Amino acid sequence: MKKVFITGANKGIGFETARQLLQQGYYVYLGSRDEQKGNEAKAALHKEGLIHCEVILIDVSDDHSVSEACDVLSRKTKVLDALINNAGISGGFPQQASSISIDSIKQVFETNFFGTIRTVQAFLPLLKAASEARIVNVTSDLASLTLHNDPSWVYYAFKGGAYGPSKTALNAYTIALAYELKDTNIKVNAVNPGYTATDFNQHRGTAKVADASRIIVNFATLNANGPTGKFYSDYGETPW
Repeated sequence: MKKVFITGANKGIGFETARQLLQQGYYVYLGSRDEQKGNEAKAALHKEGLIHCEVILIDVSDDHSVSEACDVLSRKTKVLDALINNAGISGGFPQQASSISIDSIKQVFETNFFGTIRTVQAFLPLLKAASEARIVNVTSDLASLTLHNDPSWVYYAFKGGAYGPSKTALNAYTIALAYELKDTNIKVNAVNPGYTATDFNQHRGTAKVADASRIIVNFATLNANGPTGKFYSDYGETPW
């Protein structure tokens, strides 16, 4: 049974991604910052008959928490087939570039950018032990500098000083990591689930969570001929 670890798996896109991977026969480690919410998510999945899952506490913004989560996971398995870096925060909107506080920007980057890096670095030995492994960095089309410079883009006016830039940085890290691992058994991609109706945006999104999670699942389960070092959305490859 293949094994996957998902950060921020207790709700929203992370939870639905866990459900879909369980339905495909994966064993899922539900990464959750909050123990109660994680256990509630596990109970909901168990109620559906999706029993091959368990909660591992992790706060990706905290070095000790990530290290402890990796230690816990390493006692349960010696191999990890996929890592989905889904945990993220928006930092609240609007985010005027001229006035947003440095502290607010740091807080968003700590989770969305540095959180992914510390999680990848901690879990990499388990991923390297798999015959084939996949890393999915959940990003946003708000990370695309190309789209942000296209006045015809539907979200052209939706700019900010923290969230989008944190995902742009994440995309750059994805390219660097994929290049470093290009001769290994690991594929690394940045995947945009789209503007999805979840708690993250007070359910203002236009996409359904089941559809948004499907593209993440597709990249977590890529075959040997799949891409690496790319940026994809549900509509296809996305410009950097």
